[in-house]
Amino acid sequence: MEASIRLLACLACVIPMGSLVRTKRDTTGNVLNTEMHSAPAKRWSMQVPAEVSAAAGDAAVLSCTFTHPHRHYEGPLTAIWRVGEPYAGPQVFRCAAARGSELCQTALSLHGRFRLLGNPRRNDLSLRVERLTLADAGRYFCRVEFAGDIHDRYESRHGVRLRVTAAPRIVNISVVPGPAHAFRALCTAEGEPPPALTWSSAALGNISAALQGPGHGYQVTAELPALSRDGRYTCTAANNLGRAEASVYLFRFHGTSGASAIALLLGALGLKALLLLGALAAGAARRRLELPVTQDTHPWPHAQESSYENLGQMNSRSPQSAACSP
Repeated sequence: MEASIRLLACLACVIPMGSLVRTKRDTTGNVLNTEMHSAPAKRWSMQVPAEVSAAAGDAAVLSCTFTHPHRHYEGPLTAIWRVGEPYAGPQVFRCAAARGSELCQTALSLHGRFRLLGNPRRNDLSLRVERLTLADAGRYFCRVEFAGDIHDRYESRHGVRLRVTAAPRIVNISVVPGPAHAFRALCTAEGEPPPALTWSSAALGNISAALQGPGHGYQVTAELPALSRDGRYTCTAANNLGRAEASVYLFRFHGTSGASAIALLLGALGLKALLLLGALAAGAARRRLELPVTQDTHPWPHAQESSYENLGQMNSRSPQSAACSP
């Protein structure tokens, strides 16, 4: 019995803290064997919410905390966030902390809108997303990597879903040609929850036509086929956060046939001919008015008078003429 007690005491000296000891004895109380089992060590784990919801234009916080089996790790580490799928999805944020430093230097922030809120040294990878858009909606995955004396990494498998809500907004409305010389109207809107689209028009007898087409994520499209009348067509998008409206107009040219069409064509050609003749006449008159006025410096009648007057003046002043007079 004494020997058994000494053996147990010896085992207590060498068994590390946190281990379990199981001893088997025979019917007389003598020790048969002793088994030692280590206590379960702390393992990798990550805690993230299932979903985070925020309105477009606001900010959202994606929280992520983790545990790891390496006590008092002070080596280099990297914090990463992905979107879409774990392990292979595109990175939207990444930062790295040097050995012993609690400052995680940002190396990647998509569009400058992702910012680390948590401290990876304190097992917190929480991320803040600024100026949310509908395109930001999706599933995000946090990841931490140890690189130093210990090389280890861990990433959340299910991630956190970011849901972005928004009132409806019509992004496109148009009238396009359809089959058999017909026209159709298209309306595309976005919002979250996806809005319901309706068409209305006086050409439809003021009756709304709810014709929802296929959607793509947060966008939906409604088509109004075979427009039969000219006029205004209005598309309305609505969800529980609001509504939006936009209108498009259809005006078709209604031509004539037979003699009426020929008369209309000839009349249009005659009008063009008259306009052309009037323009030519006006141009000719304008050119005549713009011609410079010239003076003839040698008209014959005036030249003879001047010659006669000058001759008379010369005779009255000449001495020879005076000598010859009677």
